[in-house]
Amino acid sequence: MRKLGLIAGNGKFPLIFAEQAKREGVSLVTVAHRGETPKEIERVGDEVTWLHVGELGKIIRTFQRAGVHEVVMAGGIRKVKLFSNFRPDLRGAAFLARIRSRDDDRLLRGVAEELEAEGIRVLESTTFLSRIIPAEGVLTRRSPSPAQWEDVRLGLRVAKEIGRLGVGQCVAVKDRMVVAVEAAEGTDEVIRRAGRLSRGGFAVIKVSRPEQDLRFDVPAVGVDTVKVLVEQKGAVLAVEAGKTILLEKEQMLNDAERHRIVVVAVSGGL
Repeated sequence: MRKLGLIAGNGKFPLIFAEQAKREGVSLVTVAHRGETPKEIERVGDEVTWLHVGELGKIIRTFQRAGVHEVVMAGGIRKVKLFSNFRPDLRGAAFLARIRSRDDDRLLRGVAEELEAEGIRVLESTTFLSRIIPAEGVLTRRSPSPAQWEDVRLGLRVAKEIGRLGVGQCVAVKDRMVVAVEAAEGTDEVIRRAGRLSRGGFAVIKVSRPEQDLRFDVPAVGVDTVKVLVEQKGAVLAVEAGKTILLEKEQMLNDAERHRIVVVAVSGGL
């Protein structure tokens, strides 16, 4: 049986990845983060070790002891945890002292380099998940109106630019006006802020960063995203084709249909 390591972050992504890996006959050795990873990970992981954000040395030792040579990172770590539940061990502290940028991509690349220096290869987080990564096209029966397409195009350009700057990966647009931009708070809070400011009818656009490394925290939306859109009276959800994971895909699209929310997957060069 193939043995694979899983570095589990927050949200449903680690659970969905773990469940699919098990279907593929993979034995999972999981490191889970306190205050971030759902407790349900213990149901699907063969071996689960809990640790605090920043315990890089413990991650490496866990995989080495288990004889793991390949790992996947699934799910993010909220940046605010760097100010609250952050307890680096000696290796984690040394790593942070060396790295200059706290940009998500640079941090994750740095962690991957630390792992690979120890003979642990980091695989793409989309491993086993091609079924829930959409191709370009309209994913619901309803399509965006011409005005909504204009909002999507504007949002795509802005989201790519803030991604290039390392700020965030999601924006909300209404009537060709950007009403909310993601920073450290995450997609759901962007949607809530857009709802307060625009009173509904807005489009949410979520993309990958330019030159996104698919080994790390690929953008993901799901049932919870649609739920927040419904609460805030959002109208359109646009994601980047081929580079976004749809968590609980069937239910997510059914919920969107029921609430007349349009979901589209667009090319990053649209």
